[in-house]
Amino acid sequence: MKLHLGCGRDHKEGYINCDISQEVNPNRIVNLEKILPFKDNSVNEIIINHTLEHIKNLYQLMEEFQRICKNKALIKIKVPYFSSESAFSTITHIRFFSLTSFDFFDKRNPRNYDAPNVNMEVTKKVLHWRKCFIFMELLNKSPKLLRIYQEVFCWILPARELEVELKIKKKNRGNSSDEK
Repeated sequence: MKLHLGCGRDHKEGYINCDISQEVNPNRIVNLEKILPFKDNSVNEIIINHTLEHIKNLYQLMEEFQRICKNKALIKIKVPYFSSESAFSTITHIRFFSLTSFDFFDKRNPRNYDAPNVNMEVTKKVLHWRKCFIFMELLNKSPKLLRIYQEVFCWILPARELEVELKIKKKNRGNSSDEK
């Protein structure tokens, strides 16, 4: 099963398009602030675009993703980048995201203790700029350059969007090591 959460009017073929609003005619009404109405280990992929910035309890939602997703399931995320004007311009945005925001859900990160019930591997981080900054896309080739950009230049030439891909990691039932 593949889910498109917070779909709005952007319905995707081959996905169960889910939204809290009946007005956008989703396949299913789903409130991301509550327990998700899907079985454990039933989801292969989640797409969630420009929705997480509206979520009050992000840890709870990420725990729900961990529960409903199969091992190696992909979660494809797009959010406004924290230095973008669009991150601040919508009054319903309650959080901001940087390059390192999703590292808290990756067990390889020493700060993962903040999310003990979540084990996701960050497999992709890409920043997107407005078209006039197309040359900035070269930064995505180097994690070190991206980090320098974030620490020094992000307020001068703000990226508009952060794209992240996470891969669910679950333990084997027979032993304590993660499946590869």
